Amino acid sequence: MTGGGIYPALAVHQVLENKSEAILWIGSEKGLEQNLLSPFNISFKPIPGGGVHGMKIKKLPGNIYDLIRGYLKAKTIIMDFKPDVVFYTGGYIGVPVAFAARKIRSVVFIPDIEPGLALKTIMRFAYRILVSTDLSIRYIKHADRVKVTGYPLRKEIKAWNRKTGRAHFGIGSIEKVVLVFGGSKGAKSINDALIPHINTLIENMHIIHITGSENWEHCEMLRDNLTITHPEKYHAYPFLHNEMGAAFAAADLVVCRAGASIIGELPYFGLPAILTPYPHAWRYQYQNADYLISNHAAVLLEDESLQTNLHVRITELMLNKNKLSAMKNNMQRLAVKDAAETIAQIIQEVGRKIKEGKKS
Repeated sequence: MTGGGIYPALAVHQVLENKSEAILWIGSEKGLEQNLLSPFNISFKPIPGGGVHGMKIKKLPGNIYDLIRGYLKAKTIIMDFKPDVVFYTGGYIGVPVAFAARKIRSVVFIPDIEPGLALKTIMRFAYRILVSTDLSIRYIKHADRVKVTGYPLRKEIKAWNRKTGRAHFGIGSIEKVVLVFGGSKGAKSINDALIPHINTLIENMHIIHITGSENWEHCEMLRDNLTITHPEKYHAYPFLHNEMGAAFAAADLVVCRAGASIIGELPYFGLPAILTPYPHAWRYQYQNADYLISNHAAVLLEDESLQTNLHVRITELMLNKNKLSAMKNNMQRLAVKDAAETIAQIIQEVGRKIKEGKKS
């Protein structure tokens, strides 16, 4: 199992861990991956690697060298562990693993609507290709290998409902709530557009604001320049992990980027959205956003319009009960609640075929 898409891979791992003989996770020796996985008692082997697509030229030689080192280390790990199936969810770390394990059947999950460069490489070796929506099929040559499964969610996310989520934040059942976040690292432009208008917004609603760990000090500085009129209605956090499901469940509206997880998380909670795709992420986030927007479950707000329009759009939607209700219903129609179980079942089926082949 390799996870550039850490959370969808973890969701599938949670289903498989009680059904499989052994699972090994191969991931990056850099970054947050190992720290995020440490509470789950997962067998983890780190390898070196580096991105190529979108990298500055001066970083390319070092990253290519790391990919070669990663391939050699992955080859040793694969030879020792002898997996029946390899499961990929993207990321540059999956590329050296895919070459090292190219003779082993693999299952690939594509989190975004369009697969990134790493996944396009990994798919060349794939036995089965799984996608969140049928919009991804047009990017795949071998349509006979594809199955639409939905986006898998961790059990910690799915554990919350509106009642328990609001109780967690101390918010009443009839209060209006908007959730604002920008991913694990945060989104400075969203934070900067929100904070000056906090007092205006909290006259009519609670705000759950997840700033991102890297933006927390900056947001505290901006907030210190304000006198919050109703501090009990402004709930600010640098990062939420298992409690993120509580935030989704408690909210009536979300403001966020358009990473792959919105395809699963927002429909699961029936949560209408103002989507602000990260403008420097190629076109992936725009395509993810368009999936929800074209289904009338979300609206688009460009990054450059945040400063002048964010508070206006939040207020307009939160005060328009009929529109918000229609968006909620449309979002709920897109939900696939058993995606992790479906993906785990496919991985097991591929493994059984291999074992049966070996016996015969």
